Amino acid sequence: MENSRTLKEELLQGKYQELFQDIYQDRAGTEAQNGRYAQAIEKFEELFGEKQVEIYSAPGRSEVGGNHTDHQHGMVLATSINLDAIAVVSPGDSSVMQVVSEGYDMIEVDTKDLEAKYEEEGTTAALIRGVAASLAEKGYKVGGFQAYITSDVLIGAGLSSSAAFEVLLGTILSGLYNDMKIDPVEIAKAGQFAENIYFGKPCGLMDQMASSVGGLIHIDFKDTQAPSVKKVPSDFQAYQYSLCIVDTKASHANLTDDYAKIPEEMKKVAAFFKKNVLREVEEKEFFEQIPGLRSILGDRPVLRALHFFEEEKRVEKQVEALEEGDFQRFLELVKESGNSSFKYLQNIYINRDEQNQSMSIALGVSESILQEHGVSRVHGGGFAGTIQVFVENSFVEEYRKAIDHIFGKGSCHVLKVRQVGGIKAI
Repeated sequence: MENSRTLKEELLQGKYQELFQDIYQDRAGTEAQNGRYAQAIEKFEELFGEKQVEIYSAPGRSEVGGNHTDHQHGMVLATSINLDAIAVVSPGDSSVMQVVSEGYDMIEVDTKDLEAKYEEEGTTAALIRGVAASLAEKGYKVGGFQAYITSDVLIGAGLSSSAAFEVLLGTILSGLYNDMKIDPVEIAKAGQFAENIYFGKPCGLMDQMASSVGGLIHIDFKDTQAPSVKKVPSDFQAYQYSLCIVDTKASHANLTDDYAKIPEEMKKVAAFFKKNVLREVEEKEFFEQIPGLRSILGDRPVLRALHFFEEEKRVEKQVEALEEGDFQRFLELVKESGNSSFKYLQNIYINRDEQNQSMSIALGVSESILQEHGVSRVHGGGFAGTIQVFVENSFVEEYRKAIDHIFGKGSCHVLKVRQVGGIKAI
């Protein structure tokens, strides 16, 4: 812990330059982080006064492979990125967690009352209460604190701003009350629990895992209670490529049902074989039973299951390509993944609203603009929002200019892979 005023002065003097370089992998941006952290402390002091504080950080994430496979206990390839949520935190004198997110009112949740509240469904309070409840149920200590949170993770852009928030809360409780000894996987599970049970949104575990663990990771969810996590080589700069996210500015409003239908339809196929998820179904048996599946379930569940089986194999091939240093093969597999999502998973636009196809436009023009200079694919859940693009460094500015012309200034975001997940930064 350090006095908030002293810490703010140290930040403005540039004391933490090297730390920020290590966290954000961007030497040019360290000065901006000094100012950002100092401003967060200033906001904290306006709310809670001068106190002994710590600062925590949890990154957004980018899915690189395994589109809509995690909820079927499949495999994914995901990375944390150099956009994050940070919290200036002081332990409280009571059992109440007081959380203020930039631009929002204070939320208070008492750790002595962690039962799910129906009236909190869909709210930030549900996430706070749910994370604390999950960790407490597993025997970890929880308690009150005061926190001011600010985030530069793009909201609604498929970078998992909600997962970063959940992981941040879990990391705070780990630091304040458990000596930072809560395993990142347990923190990720607490985030998923909060989102599924308390917030009321169906989601897999990939977003929280990528944020909590950090780096480029291969996650196998065959055993959801003990998922296998392996770090994968992720120095895209060594291959002279940049990771870009294009925000098409399309709204995610009223899309929960469309997202939910993907795991729902996949599980219907699994249920045909008396299994819970597609990971438990033999691919050969699936192909043998396609006629029966079509007659009972219709065609879209079959197509989505087909995507799952092929995507599983692609993730393994992507990991293999990166471990062998075959980046061109990796890029080919990224493109194959995107094509499969468009054709078989069908999460690029909504069938009932075919005149709004911002992601289709983004993917189409990216292919035309990039030619041999990169590849693009859907990013995240799909239907609206963002695409992911790997672009040759020498072509980034030309690509960015073309994309910003179509979707507006600031649509193309150039990111870096962050090597650490949820942490106590200071």
